[in-house]
Amino acid sequence: MVLARKWMYVRRPEGEPKETDFALKEEELPALEAEDFLVETEYFSLDAGLRGYMELGALPVGSPVIGMALAKVIESRNAQFPVGAIVCARLGWVTHAVLSQQQQKELRPYIVPEVAGQSRAVGLGPLGLSGNTAYFGLLEICKPQPGETVVVSAAAGAVGSLVGQIAKIKGCHVVGLAGTEEKCGWLRELGFDAVVNYRAGSVREQLAAATPRGVDCYFDNVGGELTELVRERMNLYGRISVCGAVASYNGQPAQVADPQRDYVSKQLRQEGFVVFRWLPRWMEGIGQMREWLEQGKLVHRETVYEGFDSAPRSFISMLQGGNIGKAVVKV
Repeated sequence: MVLARKWMYVRRPEGEPKETDFALKEEELPALEAEDFLVETEYFSLDAGLRGYMELGALPVGSPVIGMALAKVIESRNAQFPVGAIVCARLGWVTHAVLSQQQQKELRPYIVPEVAGQSRAVGLGPLGLSGNTAYFGLLEICKPQPGETVVVSAAAGAVGSLVGQIAKIKGCHVVGLAGTEEKCGWLRELGFDAVVNYRAGSVREQLAAATPRGVDCYFDNVGGELTELVRERMNLYGRISVCGAVASYNGQPAQVADPQRDYVSKQLRQEGFVVFRWLPRWMEGIGQMREWLEQGKLVHRETVYEGFDSAPRSFISMLQGGNIGKAVVKV
């Protein structure tokens, strides 16, 4: 018998989430049947997008918390997932799980490739959902060309930091938006051509200085006033990839100027996405990100929160900007 612990979403937040919006639950897992396998979680991902699901009602109150996890197979009746394999799947915030044949179809677990010199949690960053979000969200929607200017909001986060590096690989002039000097300094170390600290001075003036040729592509994790200011700098035929709306997750959306005239006069294209759109090409993204990591073209950084019981307060810390790079909980 294996007793699993998992975090449940039990109360809709009013403003910023609180630890009391989550509760622990225990359940006894079933014995394995043919083709099943049992995993023990090593790390799970903390993602700002979860706050969006909570706000929009896509994650109903009373549901297990969703999210990607990295887990070791500890018992198996499935030859494709032998004991000892490290798998990534959308397990949520759990200690253990049995993946039945039906769950394998729904969760699509895959064995995470190893990369020398990288921590195991790289499977939740460049070699996981964050990596594919950056890879497909930038390259399929913005389609950046060499010499173009790419602006990234929340640029020191798990996705934004990878977007900026991919844009540099593609020969672009890259500008990152972040909220502390520490984060801006790290973006410079990664090779960003310019950074904007949106908590220090005029963002409009900083953007103008950082984008002398205007903006061709904007990868937007934030929305609100920052997006309005970037849109002012957009060039003719600019492309905007909308990955998130962090600015409005904990409160009412900011009132911004009607963007319609810009979309018409500049002939802009804006498209939102959820990365699972590219599920049939999932391993293509993982493979390319692995190659860039091995070539030293990508740098991965993570903020590790210790302990399964720390999950709610770690999630709140991440939403408050307490992480640089990928935020994970080490179980």
